Amino acid sequence: MTGKKGLVLEGGAMRGLWTAGVTDVMMEHDIWPDGLIGVSAGAAFGCNYKSKQIGRAIRYNTRFAKDPRYSGVRSLLTTGDYFNAKFGYHVVPYEYDLFDIKTFEENPLEFTIVCTDVQTGQPVYHVMDHVDYDELEWLRASASMPLASKVVKVQGHLLLDGGVADSIPLEYFERKGYDRNVVILTQPQGYQKAHNRLMPLMRLALHRYPHFLKALDERHQMYNYQLEYVANAERLGRCLVIRPDEKIPIGHISHNPEQMHHVYELGRKVGERYIDRIQAFYGIHHS
Repeated sequence: MTGKKGLVLEGGAMRGLWTAGVTDVMMEHDIWPDGLIGVSAGAAFGCNYKSKQIGRAIRYNTRFAKDPRYSGVRSLLTTGDYFNAKFGYHVVPYEYDLFDIKTFEENPLEFTIVCTDVQTGQPVYHVMDHVDYDELEWLRASASMPLASKVVKVQGHLLLDGGVADSIPLEYFERKGYDRNVVILTQPQGYQKAHNRLMPLMRLALHRYPHFLKALDERHQMYNYQLEYVANAERLGRCLVIRPDEKIPIGHISHNPEQMHHVYELGRKVGERYIDRIQAFYGIHHS
């Protein structure tokens, strides 16, 4: 089969553990696309696809769910980040749950991270092909939710959550030549995003970044347009969409390991159900 096989991972904070359940099953069945594009949690957990580390996302999230070094109000008050930047992105992968840097760097899969530039309000797409401090900062920036995170400075950019500017980057990936895409969404069929109720708080906190505030203010319109784009691409056979059967039972933030495991297992179940369809769609033949 010609063309490039892509995997598009929407964000959704802790809903990303559902996605990790799906992607772990895909790895267990030896499904390797040519490229992966991840937004927010889709990037932060999706990097484990390139490093071929099945189970890593659920493992460290449950291990550190109640650890104040990893996340919580104390971290927010002392560092400005609810999810502790240094511990989560620069200690855990090197000391507690080792990130397989060698496999990540040797795997030809092209891994793209989506961030939002707070000065322009536009998406920034970054291909991460090696691991060092700055590259892990790109990963952190993509998953840095407004109000729960400080603006991340990396390589001349001021960045926050990729989902603000490009929540479901199928259109971008198609422009890059990926013409057979599996799209993993974290909201059920029929979901429509509403206008952000926290805009008054956002305006206070981010008043220095008017273009970013405009993107936040219009995010629901962009998101709902993208859902329509995905649905149309699916109708035309350009993508295969995998989504939860119903609303994923977890909030943006969770400190409950049992709840995390439950969400992850729900994702695994859906992954198992879709395996044959994914293989057929990608043109993978059983040996």
